[in-house]
Amino acid sequence: MRRDVVKISTRLEVSVNGRYLQYADGHPFFYLADTAWELFHRLNREDVDYYLRDRKQKGFTVIQAVILAEIQGLTVPNALGDLPLQHMDPAQPNERYFQYVDDVVHRAEELGLYMAMLPTWGSYWKEASQEPAIFDQANAKIYGRFLGKRFKDRPVIWVLGGDRNAVTCQERSVIEAMAGGLTEGDDGEHLRTYHPMGPGRSSESWPSASWLDFHMFQSSHGSHNHDTGLFSAADYRLEPPKPTLDGEPRYETMPVGFYFQNADRHDRFDDFDVRQAAYWSLLGGACGHTYGNNNIWQMWTPERSPLIGANIPWYEAVHHPGARQMGYLARLFTSRPFHRLIPDQGFVMDGPGHGGAKIRAAKASDSSFAFVYSPYGEAFTVNKGELQASSIKEIWYDPRYGVSYPVLTSPTGAFQTYTPPTRGRGNDWILILEDAEAGFSLPEQRGWTR
Repeated sequence: MRRDVVKISTRLEVSVNGRYLQYADGHPFFYLADTAWELFHRLNREDVDYYLRDRKQKGFTVIQAVILAEIQGLTVPNALGDLPLQHMDPAQPNERYFQYVDDVVHRAEELGLYMAMLPTWGSYWKEASQEPAIFDQANAKIYGRFLGKRFKDRPVIWVLGGDRNAVTCQERSVIEAMAGGLTEGDDGEHLRTYHPMGPGRSSESWPSASWLDFHMFQSSHGSHNHDTGLFSAADYRLEPPKPTLDGEPRYETMPVGFYFQNADRHDRFDDFDVRQAAYWSLLGGACGHTYGNNNIWQMWTPERSPLIGANIPWYEAVHHPGARQMGYLARLFTSRPFHRLIPDQGFVMDGPGHGGAKIRAAKASDSSFAFVYSPYGEAFTVNKGELQASSIKEIWYDPRYGVSYPVLTSPTGAFQTYTPPTRGRGNDWILILEDAEAGFSLPEQRGWTR
């Protein structure tokens, strides 16, 4: 892997108001992640370089991956032929395996990407799991300390849990010990969160954990039109406030509700499902979002046994439209001071309030701009008086292609009905309302950079 491009020099932290993530210099950080659970386990150096370059080009800022991977991660060697542990003992990490993890993290850093790393998949600490539970309180702390110290100076975010909920006292003690070990190892330099089983929220299991810096929820893969904004809105109302985001929404190409007995394997989530989940969640109060693709999380290739109906090689699936449209989403939000957005359904006076067409909206704390999302292109009415400006600029943003269409500039202080340019499933639109004198620019169309 080449050693070039951009290095990250600032660590991440939680904002003073507890609503978003930021760099240490105070600039807001937009968390846009891709789910690459099997990255360390299944990809060689060339594949890693190809994948990370693609994700950087598309506008992602974070890559989520698991060190002790889900799919036979303890018993099947990685692409270089190494297992992660000696004798399946977390207190005896295999140096060769972790040298490769070092290389991947370093390459991500060169490209300006953060790694959100899960120390282990949840099946390895969960009692009564299909996999052998190899963690106890003692070795979890040793393993956490090892990871914290090793990656202390690297741009990482620690994600505990691994798609499992800690229920028993033993399970909770293991997670707390691992979190404590990470803190001892890195002196608290890195942010920590928890990836729960879905649908679910870390705030339900860990409402007041001192080691948990920001919340993560999993809206999961149960159905079309499942309102992901309900999860972020619930976390947004909690006190004291902590940033929150969806760490596992519906994945592009994933069979809908695959875990239900009567699921139709031919009915799969598409790019519209991905967009709808993302905009609903962000306008519900999330500080960022995670994209996923059924073929990519498992890094599927034709010579491997597919899980959950994977049928497209990962190196082709990286070009699916949903991933590129997440870059358009990031362009929109970072073209404005997104960290000022507050969920606000109150200034939407009319329009669909439930189902797949549900309108969600957010307004800046200084009333300088607002976003209104119409998933099915249905009309809605807003109270423009909520925006304190003498004149308001109105723009339609097409999330499918990342294109802006300025409409007009009109007086403020009036109710107005807006009808999106097209209508129906897959014809979602964002209305941008902003102070005409604020000097905001349209989202860039090409050349995404951090």
